[in-house]
Amino acid sequence: SKSRKRLEQKPFFIERTKGSEIIFGVAPCSLALSQSRRDLFRLFLKQGSSSRRLLMSEFVLQAMARGVPVHHVKGRELNALCRGQVHQGVCLEATPLRFKSLKEAEKPDLGDGESPNHQLIWLVLEGVQDPMNLGAVLRSAYFLGVDRVVMSQRNSCPLTPTVSKASSGAVEVFDVYSTDDLQSFLKAKSAEGWEVVGTVKSPEEVENVPVISCSEFQWNKPILVVIGRNEGDGLSLETQLLCHRMLAIPPGRVLHPGIESLNVSVATGILLHSICSQKLRRGD
Repeated sequence: SKSRKRLEQKPFFIERTKGSEIIFGVAPCSLALSQSRRDLFRLFLKQGSSSRRLLMSEFVLQAMARGVPVHHVKGRELNALCRGQVHQGVCLEATPLRFKSLKEAEKPDLGDGESPNHQLIWLVLEGVQDPMNLGAVLRSAYFLGVDRVVMSQRNSCPLTPTVSKASSGAVEVFDVYSTDDLQSFLKAKSAEGWEVVGTVKSPEEVENVPVISCSEFQWNKPILVVIGRNEGDGLSLETQLLCHRMLAIPPGRVLHPGIESLNVSVATGILLHSICSQKLRRGD
């Protein structure tokens, strides 16, 4: 009895395929299985999930269709696989997602109903390091119809399983691009006729760049919306000076010091909705 108890308490360990990672959560695992963007090695499902029997059966069918082995394991083993994250009874061993190169983003792509006159909006992220924030930002960008997301390679979070979970799996279907020279990228797009729009907490914090409320912004050409790790002071000075205009989110009351700015993911959702709703009103 004692030896059995010690065996049951022994930490769970599984030797992973070299270069693989563990994706966790229902939406990320389901979307990873349905797409062809990762190499998939093993699917792990929680034993005895009677309340989710139909869902688990669907996962088994998805895995069989892709030729992915299925392992039914205990909850504590799933906890060990994803290091205590919220796995919802599902983990998937797969290769990591990689950023796409900007050369791929520059290729003409008229899919998804696009036309040469399609009003384009790209989201540019500078130095967003928190995986939960990055995942939430990508989820909003995907939901609201952003055409591309470009990240600076420097001081930015990679596309980790935590990012996938926080994005509710959006990163599994939505391409994310990266650049090692953000300023040169912004200059090049500006020369092509794109408007570069930054974000700021308050007009007093920016010099030499016009600042307007996001509700007053008129979208009349392809735009790059540039956001840093915080709504305002996250953008570097070099990046701010490359913006044609800066957008601010007006507060609904007089704010106390220390809570006068928004979380980057919340600010991004507000700004993107304010801009993208213009496209919806025009019926583009």
